[in-house]
Amino acid sequence: MQLLGIGSRIKHSTYGVGVVTNVSSKMYWVTFVDQGLETIAIDEEFEIIEALEDDVDTVSFAEIESSLRQMLKKWSDISEVIPIADKWKGGTLILRPNSSSLSDKEIPIDTFFHKIVMVRDRIRVMEQKINAHKGLDDQDKIDLQQYITRIYGSLTTFNVLFKNSSQQFKGERTKK
Repeated sequence: MQLLGIGSRIKHSTYGVGVVTNVSSKMYWVTFVDQGLETIAIDEEFEIIEALEDDVDTVSFAEIESSLRQMLKKWSDISEVIPIADKWKGGTLILRPNSSSLSDKEIPIDTFFHKIVMVRDRIRVMEQKINAHKGLDDQDKIDLQQYITRIYGSLTTFNVLFKNSSQQFKGERTKK
């Protein structure tokens, strides 16, 4: 299949005659005389009136960045930066025993929050490994996934520490 460059002219059965104005790895952006700007798949059927050489990179930086993020998220232990809610920044968690003869334990909330995020990230990695495991049948994967969902549910108490609700723990939703 010939890859068209910007400036190539085509004739499409639905949109008519147009000029390729942008190219990605999967799509052409074509400005058609009668229809205006449309995107069409590279492998879509159309007649080539005049082909110009593809001298541009057909994979955009955004596509590369997106793919890299997905691979890192899936295959590495590197986690995204999760911000703590502003009201907790610099705060202290104090664990006070019932007995006055024992001393309090003070932990910076930032440190505690970091540990909670690490637990969440490791549970996610475990979840991915379970789902990708070739030795488990579908029912085993479903059973283990239910346990993981319950773990997330048990950790929802700590959601108050997260700045962004999209990064919080989510367990099973009760049906009403």
